[in-house]
Amino acid sequence: MEKLRIVFMGTPDFAVGILDAIYQNNYDIAAVITAPDKPAGRGQKVKYSAVKEYALQKGLALLQPTNLKDETFLEALKSLNANLQVVVAFRMLPEAVWRMPKLGTFNLHASLLPQYRGAAPINWAIINGETTTGVTTFFIDDKIDTGAIILKEETDIHPDETAGKLHDRLMHLGVDAVLKTLTLIAAGNTQTTVQSLDEDVKTAYKLNRDNCRINWNAPGIEIYNLIRGLSPYPAAWTFIVDNSQEWNVKVYEAAFLEEQHNKVVGSINCEARKIKVAVSDGFIDFRVLQFPGKKKMTAQELLNGLKLSDNASVK
Repeated sequence: MEKLRIVFMGTPDFAVGILDAIYQNNYDIAAVITAPDKPAGRGQKVKYSAVKEYALQKGLALLQPTNLKDETFLEALKSLNANLQVVVAFRMLPEAVWRMPKLGTFNLHASLLPQYRGAAPINWAIINGETTTGVTTFFIDDKIDTGAIILKEETDIHPDETAGKLHDRLMHLGVDAVLKTLTLIAAGNTQTTVQSLDEDVKTAYKLNRDNCRINWNAPGIEIYNLIRGLSPYPAAWTFIVDNSQEWNVKVYEAAFLEEQHNKVVGSINCEARKIKVAVSDGFIDFRVLQFPGKKKMTAQELLNGLKLSDNASVK
């Protein structure tokens, strides 16, 4: 068994669970690398990444390079004398970085590669109605999420599961995958599999305002999957229009009620203290939503202070 000296690279909460497992299992962590601090929120206060917060709590050495090709950073990285780098939800690494350690650099990705390479694999698996997903560890190469696979761990996606809930389950699954991968590398027992370059591979595109907007002409199940696949962040959105008023609304929870009807697609029905939107094959029943400048509310709470007319619709 070779003693591992690890540099860990990551930024969000998902990475913290993995870093904590490495720390709790007494691996030698030479340093943690995370994103630079940046201002956030209305007050533009400087915000630390979740990984930085954890590293500071545990007294781990910390680097926050703005440029991963900068010679000063590369020299600092080399001076750590790490023989392995572990990457979880970070950014694309230049070759000078991922080739540096003797035992390589591996990444944990929240999908069953080669499916869902890209920035938002958890979201897109749910949006596309997948019933299984998982995590993959692989050695990084010069492209995004294409390197040789070390191992995979698979799990079901529950029919009503949101991206937030799946995120938490995959983080725990990722802990197991990373610890198993570390054991294999230390023992020199890694047997990798080259990824397929098949054209049928689905991509986990970066989420943006356009692909988070609800298309009310889509089948009800697709709309439902979009809502749960974007909950709690960044959230699916739509416009609610009522006569001369228009609101940009985020939808966090909903149900799809499949049934035949003669309502106009996009029309809103507020009977029985519910907000139901007609779609081609039923209704989307809004459960939790957020109007501009307001907190998240259930549909019933919202209707306590807002009366929508019979002309209300979405677009």
